[in-house]
Amino acid sequence: MKRIRCFLLLSWILSFSLAAQEGNISPIPSPRELGERLGLLKGIERIEALESEHFKEKYLVYVTQQVDPKNPAAGTFGQRVVVAHAGFDRPTVIVTEGYGGAYAQSSRYQDEVAKLLNANLVHVEHRYFLESVPDPLDWDYLTTENAAYDLHHVTETFKQVYSGKWISTGISKGGQTAILYRAWFPDDVDVSVPYVAPLNRSVEDGRHEPFLRKAGNRAERARILDFQKEVLKHRFAMLPLLETFCKEKELTFRMSPDEVLDYCVLEYPFAFWQWGTAVHTVPAPDADDETLFSHLVRIAGPDYFASNQDMGAFFVQAAREMGYYGYDTKPLRKLLSIESSAGYLKRFMLPESAGDIPFSAALMYDKVYNYLKENDPKMILIYGETDPWSAVRVPDFKGKKNMQIYIAPRGSHSTRIRTMPEKTREKIIRQLNEWTGD
Repeated sequence: MKRIRCFLLLSWILSFSLAAQEGNISPIPSPRELGERLGLLKGIERIEALESEHFKEKYLVYVTQQVDPKNPAAGTFGQRVVVAHAGFDRPTVIVTEGYGGAYAQSSRYQDEVAKLLNANLVHVEHRYFLESVPDPLDWDYLTTENAAYDLHHVTETFKQVYSGKWISTGISKGGQTAILYRAWFPDDVDVSVPYVAPLNRSVEDGRHEPFLRKAGNRAERARILDFQKEVLKHRFAMLPLLETFCKEKELTFRMSPDEVLDYCVLEYPFAFWQWGTAVHTVPAPDADDETLFSHLVRIAGPDYFASNQDMGAFFVQAAREMGYYGYDTKPLRKLLSIESSAGYLKRFMLPESAGDIPFSAALMYDKVYNYLKENDPKMILIYGETDPWSAVRVPDFKGKKNMQIYIAPRGSHSTRIRTMPEKTREKIIRQLNEWTGD
């Protein structure tokens, strides 16, 4: 396939040049340089030019990956990668997306770190999401080690084009993926910039609930709890509204409507602080039913718990080795229809095709924590103060010079370098420029 593409490209250039010399057509620019180089790489299934408002050239490519890097007999799949060109003399940012990567194809898309460094961009969709799904789908091969091998292969492939400094970055589960990738392949990149990246220790980690009991101030927490109670007190009015909402969105569940309402209410404080919701938007206790319901589903909608949402791969990873969070039911015990929320992820949210997945803590304890504790990688970790995922952030290991943690005051899951206080933002940018040679 590669030889055919190269032959066609060279034939087109040769025939065009001869025609131009004979005066049959007017000269036009030759094919773009990055596109030519991508066409020479092994293991590229498809190349498609994309428009970009920020880069000189941009391409959608599909990289051939092993379903099981240690067993070629398991087959291959195509992984969606977006490559954007700033310059062959520039550093390269690899975005370790934790989910689907369709958004990176937009002409407006720009990664923050790539923008700060005027860097090339290699954006990698995570295996088992959207267009990067093996066929047949076997959940046994969805492991963080295999995902790290995907990134390793992508990096090795595109280092043939970009030989400068490499920086890995990702947001949320993508930030988590950047850390895991660094632990599996510490020398692949020179710098890592994970954003709001959690490191959970179990399926229901246990550190999120006490974190939420201290998030914000007392008055804010009281208003949140009052809202939760008010929704549950109006259960019989909420259920018809919930039924209509779910019917319109064609949502299906492996739980009763009463349970769906309970879980939305339990999820509310987590979602509230995760996305930095303004407290003044919380309806007063005397608000009408429609106002209460509208606010609830805007912050913590039932979509999240629906069995027909395309989040199965994420829940498989959470159940297997990445972990997740639980709920504090005590303050609402008398108003809930459920006796306990324990085990909710495995009971309600795993794909039925995944079967029973036992959790292994070996990834976090034996691989990631040990790597971070025993090494000092050049790594800038960004967190938000009130983001519940900060409850399970990378700890402050003593004696680290390169591994730096920055927490934005009152910051949420939307915390970025640009949202940091000015002095902190300038310090981070100086450090990145120093590490990348600019």
